[in-house]
Amino acid sequence: MKKAAPALPAWPYPRWIAHRGAGKLVPENTLAAFREGARYGYRMFECDAKLSADGVVFLLHDDTLDRTTGGQGIAGEQPWSTLSRHDAGRWHSRRFAGETLPTLEAVARFCRANACLLNIEIKPTPGLEEETGRVVALEAARLWADADVLPLLTSFQPHALAGAKAAAPQLPRGLLLETLWDGWLAHAQSLGCVAIVCDEVLWDAGTMAAVHDAGLRALAYTVNEPREAERLWALDIDGLITDRVDLFAPD
Repeated sequence: MKKAAPALPAWPYPRWIAHRGAGKLVPENTLAAFREGARYGYRMFECDAKLSADGVVFLLHDDTLDRTTGGQGIAGEQPWSTLSRHDAGRWHSRRFAGETLPTLEAVARFCRANACLLNIEIKPTPGLEEETGRVVALEAARLWADADVLPLLTSFQPHALAGAKAAAPQLPRGLLLETLWDGWLAHAQSLGCVAIVCDEVLWDAGTMAAVHDAGLRALAYTVNEPREAERLWALDIDGLITDRVDLFAPD
């Protein structure tokens, strides 16, 4: 007789998560994106967090400023006094000209004031993986110290998750994967992760069963097509991260 899978621990997060705030509708990783996602009824957001040269935690996906701001060069090499002056909205459309890069503290204020939850992807400047994980976790622990539901910290970089675990072990962690590299599940368990967050195409029945049998939750990024969402729900996935806040109604 097949052994029954262990009961999964309680999961406090909603099934739908808005990618980088509101994905592509507005400038990603800005407060405008969070406001737009909330307008569509989303109660949880994913964002990317890294460190300025002087240790301020702020939101940006890329290593460099060029794609999504009026600035240039490696973001982590600039102090917050410089980063805070870059226009992070004009690249998207004139409507958002003047939108700035937010700090994690500003995002926390928005989320807590609007009863929203957060998935913070730790996005280190290369070479600063463990330090970024440590500082992001400490800042998140401070900002959500009295919260009923803590933010979920995720990263593609195991060293970043190790830094987060050492600094604030009480914060839940998830390993991000774009490939199923050798030993991924055991490594996630060694880091005390509560979730695996995979590229949507990696999820099949076997991978889902392995993750759930290990007592971890399963999430997928970046799910923008209804047929793919239906496939993943049928596999019993726990959460979907999407750009299409205008297409999928959160439950």
